[in-house]
Amino acid sequence: MKTPKSYKNIFDAQNKYVMPTYSPNLLLTKGEGAYVWDSNNNKYLDFTCGISVCNLGHCHHAVSTAVKKQCDRLVHVSNLYINELQPILAKKIVEHSFDGNVFFSNSGAEANEGMIKFARKWGNPKGKFEIITMNDSFHGRTLATLAATGREKYRKGFEPTTEGFKHVPFNDIKSIRKAVEESKGKTAAILLEPIQGEGGIIPANYEYIQELRKFCTENEILLMFDEVQSGIGRTGKFFAHQYYDVTPDVMSMAKALGNGYPIGAFIAKKSLGNVLTVGTHASTFGGTPLACSAAIAVIEEIENQNLLENTVKMGNKSIDLLHYLAKKYPVIQQIRGKGLMLGIVLDREAKETSELAQQNGLLIITAGENVLRFYPPINVKENEIKEAVEILDKVLGNLK
Repeated sequence: MKTPKSYKNIFDAQNKYVMPTYSPNLLLTKGEGAYVWDSNNNKYLDFTCGISVCNLGHCHHAVSTAVKKQCDRLVHVSNLYINELQPILAKKIVEHSFDGNVFFSNSGAEANEGMIKFARKWGNPKGKFEIITMNDSFHGRTLATLAATGREKYRKGFEPTTEGFKHVPFNDIKSIRKAVEESKGKTAAILLEPIQGEGGIIPANYEYIQELRKFCTENEILLMFDEVQSGIGRTGKFFAHQYYDVTPDVMSMAKALGNGYPIGAFIAKKSLGNVLTVGTHASTFGGTPLACSAAIAVIEEIENQNLLENTVKMGNKSIDLLHYLAKKYPVIQQIRGKGLMLGIVLDREAKETSELAQQNGLLIITAGENVLRFYPPINVKENEIKEAVEILDKVLGNLK
């Protein structure tokens, strides 16, 4: 099918004017719930959710209404003034996490950058500045978060790498102990994702997180969780670390917080005191009235519609159906994850399967090299889960 003339100029402009840091092959023009439509009016079931951003689906009524209403009231003021929605949102985040203070940013990378600065500022009087992160982790695209990221391919071409970071194997407490010992008292923090996202949907082991919390407390090291991808209900808990019965010292979030409207944040325990004081950190667009209106609507919708329960229920249904496919197709090696943050581990690179799924009406992207991300909206319906699995069944049956 040919692209309508009304969209041809968009493709031309994309190639001519947009920096080629991505390689998109699909022009999406409309979305509703779990579905999107392209420029040829083809309909797709979207199980990417903008990489766990549109957790409530596309164009959710409550979020859209809140943003439209706020647009007519107040869009932006400097953080040199108080806006009435920022404290309300901060309180809601605290109520769903732990007692602390919240800093607002625009993205996950900025939230993680803020955590890194927090750790350095906290550790500075003690001579601590190093941060230990995990192999296969992903924390962002800024220079500092790239250095924190445990996948070397993202750093190629951007050397020299920012100093102050060490990478160790995930789920290995012995490697943590060794790295801290080698740092000779310079370790300020340990930063990790409770469930690694870009690395392949790899959950941390319960005992590992328990031991890590105890170790950090005993050695006066900050335990920092990156919940940018795993937070805001994606796993069936509001934050994934809540599966592990521990509380971090600092934690970041973003992506689904605004359901498509850019907003990020990090929260630090109140007991840590005033590490970042006036003038030590800032963000022009962090926590604007418009961004906060979207995030408040997201949290209230999760609360009012019992979406954490739905995530667990639909996650269990998804796992059952995907295990059925795994028995049918040996190409599937493993199903892993929690809630609706699921990874389908293949015995080969996942790119071809992802492309074939798109051709058959399912958007599902890769994580790592050989994993498909199964990320439906957390308000997904059972018939939509079944539709996605039916498409995957067809696609896997056609693999060579």
